[in-house]
Amino acid sequence: MASNPSYEQSKQVAEASRETEWTQPSFGKELFLGNFRLDLVHPQPELDPAAVEKGEAFLERLRAFLVEHVDRRRIEREAKIPEEVVHGLADLGALGMKIPEEYGGLGLSQVHYNKALAMAGTWHSSISTLLSAHQSIGLPEPLRLFGSEEQKRTWLPRLATDHVSAFLLTEPDVGSDPARMSTTAVPTEDGTGYRISGTKLWATNGAIADVVVVMAVVPESDGHRGGITAFICPCDRGGITVEHRNEFMGLKGIENSVTRFDDVFVPNSDVIGGEGRGLRIALTTLNTGRLSLPAFCLSAVKYSLKIAREWAAERRQWGKPIGRHDPIAQKLAWLAGTAFGLEAVLDVSSRLADDKRNDIRIEAALAKLYGSELGWTAVDEMVQIRGGRAFETAESLARRGEKPVPAEQMLRDMRINRIFEGSTEIMHLLIAREAVDQHLEVAGDVLFGDPGLANRAKAAAKAGAFYARWFPTLTTGAGQRPGSYAEFGDLATHLRYVERHSRKLARCTFYAMGRHRARLERKGQLLGRIVDIGAELYAMACACVYADTIAREHPDRRQTAVELADLFCGQARRRADRLFTELWANDDEAQYAAAQQVLSGRYEWFEHDVLDPAGDGPMMPAPAQPPATQSDDSPAAPVVAATVAQ
Repeated sequence: MASNPSYEQSKQVAEASRETEWTQPSFGKELFLGNFRLDLVHPQPELDPAAVEKGEAFLERLRAFLVEHVDRRRIEREAKIPEEVVHGLADLGALGMKIPEEYGGLGLSQVHYNKALAMAGTWHSSISTLLSAHQSIGLPEPLRLFGSEEQKRTWLPRLATDHVSAFLLTEPDVGSDPARMSTTAVPTEDGTGYRISGTKLWATNGAIADVVVVMAVVPESDGHRGGITAFICPCDRGGITVEHRNEFMGLKGIENSVTRFDDVFVPNSDVIGGEGRGLRIALTTLNTGRLSLPAFCLSAVKYSLKIAREWAAERRQWGKPIGRHDPIAQKLAWLAGTAFGLEAVLDVSSRLADDKRNDIRIEAALAKLYGSELGWTAVDEMVQIRGGRAFETAESLARRGEKPVPAEQMLRDMRINRIFEGSTEIMHLLIAREAVDQHLEVAGDVLFGDPGLANRAKAAAKAGAFYARWFPTLTTGAGQRPGSYAEFGDLATHLRYVERHSRKLARCTFYAMGRHRARLERKGQLLGRIVDIGAELYAMACACVYADTIAREHPDRRQTAVELADLFCGQARRRADRLFTELWANDDEAQYAAAQQVLSGRYEWFEHDVLDPAGDGPMMPAPAQPPATQSDDSPAAPVVAATVAQ
């Protein structure tokens, strides 16, 4: 890797690691192309009765364990999950929820895995983070997808029972730009393995992990293709040091570390998938691994709705419950709609993941982006409704005899979801890159390249033929016919909106490409709006489909499900309409120019009266920390290589 790579070098590394083939249909991909393929998500795949029975039985065991044996306020006080809790989760089989039964795991469906994470996260978010870091992005998933049979037989039974794992990608100077990775894996002279050296930052589970996946760069040489490579590394090997246990605003109980590798030997047998495939392994793992994030967010939003509903009915101001006052009523309605919409997105995406007939890379990314953004707003709104008691800790409330609602903890814990496993900004770029993939395939040389006159003519002819067929399909469709989607009853109007506006979004994307050409990839705010519109349309489709599924599976809930879906879709439509307007009516260029002036120091005088605690005054020595219980490493959630480098 280059020590200080250029933008183009970084982009090349990211592009080389993208999964470019679309061997299965994708609802999200078609949606961005203006082709509303409702048949890909409706009717939803039915849940396997045996899988449901197994999943529900596990949820009951998990619920009993959490309520009876886990003191969530103790985790918050001590900033640590007690060892007996970790052992208890292992005894339940929680470490092996996603690991197939043939390798000693529970083999839960994605639907019930997400339900388990949501339940654990409601009790304390550090528990769900531990479980997710272990098996959503930790060693089990890369092994399941890319490991050899020998590696699976060796490690999956251990990971299902008593070995905690983690995934190490981020470095102190490397977040979303993998071209700058400095951790190296140098082949040994005798050809038996590699020696890894480097430092990894924000390693979730890092201070307690037994084994990790570590990403390191193999230098190119004779007999070695080189590149970013994934290695299995047990944490009892010499040369692994946990230098620091990181402390955060929220997720107080997670064991997140800075981990150093000093000439750590890893045999050839511990390479996953072959040299140079590490980044692709990371990105592919995250396709379904990202679905754990919206599960966390959904649980927090539903809990926020419960807290807000109860408080709005109980708390009285000016002679009536605060929920009767219009400002609070508006927030309650928004919370109810949002909770339903996020559950719909998660359920539809998870069933698609279990069904395995669709490519869900866009859907999973949209679910993560949408859940984390709306989830943060929802918890913040709950705090506003609950007022001063939401700013007070649960511990303080309990000491003075009030119900210990952990509202302020929820706000602190929720904030990281907009950052880890792909920040909102990176997710916008990642999804935008996938959404315009078809355009780049046929028109990339015309719009972004400069291949010479002859090649440009050929590229233009190819693009012209594609757009001559494609663009007319964006003018009319089922969304303009009043009787379309009649089987959805009152929700049909929302599906017609989605169909019409998916075509509008495709047209707008085409116009943006023609207008900005090669500059489009640098227009992050514009691309973000395009993606956010797609997310709103996807969520609306999910809400209608999910309400229909509820009506079939639980007929007694039909009317209320339709009401909630209608509520959410109305909210989503207003957001989408505003985003469409802002595609062309915005201050992006002026804002960018102003930001460059800020960076240049032009307005630095305006900060002269700020006392900077981090930079002013004498440095006080940091208090000594107890040593970590184990040398080992793991990756932090706030880290995820993006398919589009910043």
